[in-house]
Amino acid sequence: MDFPPPPQQPIIIGAGIAGLLTALHLAPLPCHVITMADSLDQAGHDSASGLAQGGIAAALDANDSPTAHARDTIAAGAGLTDPEVAAQVTAAATEVIETLQHFGARFDKASNGALRLGLEGGHRARRIVHAADHTGAEIMRALTAAVRRAPHITVWPSTRVAGLEQTAGHITALSVQRGNSRTRFATNRVVLATGGIGGLFKYTTNPPTARGHGIALAARAGARIADLELLQFHPTALALDNQQLPLISEAVRGEGVALVDGQGTPILDDALATRDIVARAVWRAGTCGRDVFLATDECGGSFSRRFPTIAARCRRLGIDPDLQPIPVRVAAHYAMGGVVVDECGRSSLGGLWAVGEVARTGLHGANRLASNSLLEAGAYARWVANDIKSLTTEPGNARGWKVEVFPPPAPPQLAHTHSHVSLTALRLLMWQALGLERDEVTLRSAIGRLEPLAITSDDALVALLMARGALAREESIGAHWRRDSRKHVEWSAS
Repeated sequence: MDFPPPPQQPIIIGAGIAGLLTALHLAPLPCHVITMADSLDQAGHDSASGLAQGGIAAALDANDSPTAHARDTIAAGAGLTDPEVAAQVTAAATEVIETLQHFGARFDKASNGALRLGLEGGHRARRIVHAADHTGAEIMRALTAAVRRAPHITVWPSTRVAGLEQTAGHITALSVQRGNSRTRFATNRVVLATGGIGGLFKYTTNPPTARGHGIALAARAGARIADLELLQFHPTALALDNQQLPLISEAVRGEGVALVDGQGTPILDDALATRDIVARAVWRAGTCGRDVFLATDECGGSFSRRFPTIAARCRRLGIDPDLQPIPVRVAAHYAMGGVVVDECGRSSLGGLWAVGEVARTGLHGANRLASNSLLEAGAYARWVANDIKSLTTEPGNARGWKVEVFPPPAPPQLAHTHSHVSLTALRLLMWQALGLERDEVTLRSAIGRLEPLAITSDDALVALLMARGALAREESIGAHWRRDSRKHVEWSAS
């Protein structure tokens, strides 16, 4: 396609689960999905959505409830979760599951035909809906097929958004790069669904392209950004020397597999504690020279039947998980912060919404509860689409902000390039300064190195915003741990 879409039609940036669901919910309103991938199929492979092995948290059991789910969400969030958002999202879980099934997603079922519910860390009930150990890939398969059938959706592959334009706090257009040409799309309705920031770290479970592109676009346009320092590290990525590490789902520990050192000694008492606790235990074992493993060899040969995708990946790397423990390490995984949005997904700029990992909704607080991310994306995709469809006038600004934000150091008109910063060096800097344990001296040094780079590099801008947030938040809370802090926040929902 070589021509811009008609003016003012909604444009969604990103083709993961959040972006595709938003587009589908916009029916019959014509809309456009922009992706840097060469095709929708490639977008499924390149996005964090397609890599998600875990499931969707939903209180479907008769002995469970959205209220209990919200209570666990708040407990994991270490006091920073918005209780109203938690109640709103957990109450929407049944609808999210039914919507995904409507679009063709197939989830695991028990012998009685009911959805099979798993257990993951931080949950006090079995409420995780899975598609074996490839839930994200299954959802992407279904949504991709649904988008291809949807006449109201136009997909723009191999297209990168270079910048957002705004006047008086309202989005007016965006510029895109396609090959060697740049085109301006006039629109007052833009949805960011660009994913997270794990690709800025030396080790991550995210695709290498997940480097906060949407956050940089929003920040340079003047939107409010918050809580980027609250980055969740997954405790069980397969221990390789690659930058992108295969994820070993938390569902493995939910089935009773222990985390042990080389001598078979458990590294912590509760392997199903919230991710921040488990991740720090794995991190500290590693800093002491202790290798960490998932003791899958104690499953009596049943591991491959329960987790076929993980088992196949391990075997390709020379590990038989039915006979050998799986070596794991910590990796950057999920951003709780991002573009600040309200209950409709509206940012602080009129005409700009955010959904999925790029958004800071208030659901996750300081530590995301396992399998709440796909739920959040599914819930907000509908709310964002409904909000856009309900508008009959110029989109207004969101209201009632009560968050601390860190403005970008450069005006929006500056060119966006990555030529003045080594991505390898940046990833190492982020791993050293903004890993699981941080301190003032290291953070100030990192900020000093990042400030001149952030003028022209979006990668460095997002890294700088994260480092500034980590320096400003002096207490340890959830996934943010300051080893030089005297205040370590403890929280309980009980």
